Amino acid sequence: MKSQADEHERTMAFAEIALGQIRALRQSAAPRNYEIWYTYATGYNPSLNQVVNEALSRTGSLTQNDVDQIYDNHIASTRLTDRIDSVGSQFMDEIEQVMAMIDAAVGNASSYSESLANVSQRLGGAVDRDGLRTIVESLVQTAQEMEQSNKKLDAHLSASKQEINQLQQNLEAVRTESLTDPLTSLANRKYFDMALDKAIADAVTKGEPMSLMLTDIDHFKNFNDTFGHLTGDQVLRLVALSVKQNVKGQDLAARYGGEEFAVVLPDTVLRSAITVAEHIRRAVMTKELMKRSTGEHLGRVTVSIGLASMRPGDTAQTLIERADKCLYAAKRNGRNRVICEADPEVADQTQTQVA
Repeated sequence: MKSQADEHERTMAFAEIALGQIRALRQSAAPRNYEIWYTYATGYNPSLNQVVNEALSRTGSLTQNDVDQIYDNHIASTRLTDRIDSVGSQFMDEIEQVMAMIDAAVGNASSYSESLANVSQRLGGAVDRDGLRTIVESLVQTAQEMEQSNKKLDAHLSASKQEINQLQQNLEAVRTESLTDPLTSLANRKYFDMALDKAIADAVTKGEPMSLMLTDIDHFKNFNDTFGHLTGDQVLRLVALSVKQNVKGQDLAARYGGEEFAVVLPDTVLRSAITVAEHIRRAVMTKELMKRSTGEHLGRVTVSIGLASMRPGDTAQTLIERADKCLYAAKRNGRNRVICEADPEVADQTQTQVA
């Protein structure tokens, strides 16, 4: 009982520290924020503590983008690693069982061969009908035992095959989850980085065009601060749905970070990419938000979009930089608009970035 009491006191102390940090920074007590600060209080994840301390030293607080990245990189990723390790361990256990069954089958086959050799010798020495019958009955019994052994082996192997197939499905599900943003169900930043690299390589190999779209929710911070974190999540899901519904085929939509989204558009010229971007912008603008708990209408959300098309010698970084420049030109010129690198607003853009 003493150890349980000690554990209670220890975990309550961690909880108080976590809630104290949330109060001090005036953050939402959402589960994700609480989990980050509870983990911080325990000190069990030094890399998380280092990132949090660095963010606090820079700005004195954590932005929602900071929270999302810390959670994805230092908490969610750890859970996925544990689950992958668990599935991998089950794979190894199942393989060991299959190997044991194969070893047993090899032993049975060897025993059967020895029995056949013995029967052959005995046949050579048989002198009457009764002796021959005894030898044949022994051979039949040995064959029946081998048949039963093979049936058991087949059943075990069939069950193992089903178990391995299920483990493969579980591993694929974990892999998919590791590449998916949990809030929006779009591809996450890790998946986006891989997809963009592949799209650039394919475009170079095939000699095809490729475009990149970056989307940012207008005034999201003010919206989030005014209506709360949960409503902010609703906005992110709404925009993600609008993006998802307007991309097709080999196009990849991803949550780039915070309130930013990205779309990789293989085999797409800039003009066609502008059409897709306008569809997304209008789809977002036509939806009106409503607070579920009260039925209160919260107004409409808009997005700004920047577009860049791949050029010879482009890398992922240079393409992202040009699309990002277009995005901030869209925000600087009034928001709720699509700007591509061919537009005059990009050439006129100053170094000032509008939040």
